[in-house]
Amino acid sequence: MEQVERFSSSLTEDGRYRILIEAVTDYAIYMLDHSGIVTSWNPGARRFKGYEEAEILGEHFSRFYTEEDKAVGLPARALQTAASEGKFESEGWRVRKDGSRFWAYVVIDPIRDMDGNLVGFAKVTRDLTERKEHQEALERAREALFQSQKMEAIGQLTGGMAHDFNNLLMAILGSLEMVRKRIPEDRRITPLLDNAIAAGERGAALTQRMLAFARRQTLELSPVALPALVAGMAGLLERSVGAEIEIQTQFPLILPPVLTDANQLELALLNIAVNARDAMPGGGTIMISARRKEVSAGEEGRLTPGSYVCLAITDTGEGMDETTLARATDPFFTTKGVGKGTGLGLSMVYGVAEQSGGSLTLKSRKGKGTTAEIHLPIAEAAPLPEQKPVQARPPEPATSCLTVLAVDDDPLVLMNTVVMLEDMGHRVFEATSGAEALEILRREEGVDLVITDHAMPRMTGAQLAKAIRSQWPDTPMILATGYAELPPGSDEGLLKLDKPFRAAKLAAAISQAVG
Repeated sequence: MEQVERFSSSLTEDGRYRILIEAVTDYAIYMLDHSGIVTSWNPGARRFKGYEEAEILGEHFSRFYTEEDKAVGLPARALQTAASEGKFESEGWRVRKDGSRFWAYVVIDPIRDMDGNLVGFAKVTRDLTERKEHQEALERAREALFQSQKMEAIGQLTGGMAHDFNNLLMAILGSLEMVRKRIPEDRRITPLLDNAIAAGERGAALTQRMLAFARRQTLELSPVALPALVAGMAGLLERSVGAEIEIQTQFPLILPPVLTDANQLELALLNIAVNARDAMPGGGTIMISARRKEVSAGEEGRLTPGSYVCLAITDTGEGMDETTLARATDPFFTTKGVGKGTGLGLSMVYGVAEQSGGSLTLKSRKGKGTTAEIHLPIAEAAPLPEQKPVQARPPEPATSCLTVLAVDDDPLVLMNTVVMLEDMGHRVFEATSGAEALEILRREEGVDLVITDHAMPRMTGAQLAKAIRSQWPDTPMILATGYAELPPGSDEGLLKLDKPFRAAKLAAAISQAVG
């Protein structure tokens, strides 16, 4: 204790101050004269600003500020504020000797002599870069979670709407088709029916885009070579965007195939190209390129770490502001005029990318164009199909008369299905629930085929199919659904028929089921 006291008493106040300042390494503590010239420099300043004392003494402290801050006069304003208000305190980017930036917490206090005259400033700076990075990472995680929850909620709503619309369109299109078939040709009536059918089919196409956004469509995933796919649709793209827009492609010599649905990806590319065309009314360029990318955890939003190909479509158009960019993939959001856009184009692209195991990222600045990046997983092997789809080229419908059990909880849809079946010459039993369907099967003999809706209360179509399999394992079944998806664990061999379906598609499904 005596040694400490003798040591302390042997030091002047200035000496004790210097020892304290020299011992601090977590803070840059130094002094400025009244004009901002550095007059002292401690080890903390040397550690995270990078300058040795001899390099910085006599230099103006503004060299630590970014060019942007110097352009608006922030260094001078900081000294003025400290002198007039007694303190300047802020956070912002500062520059190290090597040119790198760090996030700094800064306090500047005025130093006055005994008469109150300003003689200089004391400046304390702390490096908070690590804390800021952690805060930003947390903010990005929160934003990603919010976006994920928002898109999931909108997706559930959109998928439910699409299912209900598909049921309505099923009743409308089915009825129109039967009326069209049964009335004689009349130039006053027939065009009106054809027009109504065409409008119904356009509505069905819109619901498919809604299902794509909700990730409730059927995708036939397989390895796809992107250069070949883009080359194969080059003519379609050129016709769609017009002669004033040049389409360029840039692919590496070696690019692995991706796992996706080729047809849906073509539609996604077409949607993006049309959006780009509309953003370039005076003409421009669309660049389609791709590169392999290894994604680590947290690097690209919700993407699982692994190997991907990033397919980028860049235009030289008007670009989007931050508000528009934030809503660009929301269904039904469009900046186009009335009747010129549905707001489902980019929503469909988002759904296809997500359902393929990838993601869609939009990058844009007002007046600087837009880039859409579709990350798709690299195909290691062709996947096994989850469901048995109706063949793309339907076979000839079965000509024999069958006894068919039609099951649907929606009476409008059930009536149309029954009319179609009877029009084909089949004998039909009707059921509005799974329980009623099982009762009919127990009561009636010789049912050749069961066609059931999937989304029914109390017992879904998939659950009904499982019950039928256990008691009547040889009975063919068709699952009709407006969701275009089956839940996990459903019978993989179950033939699926997407709503809304027309008579030809129903006949093809019947032939495939009983053939």
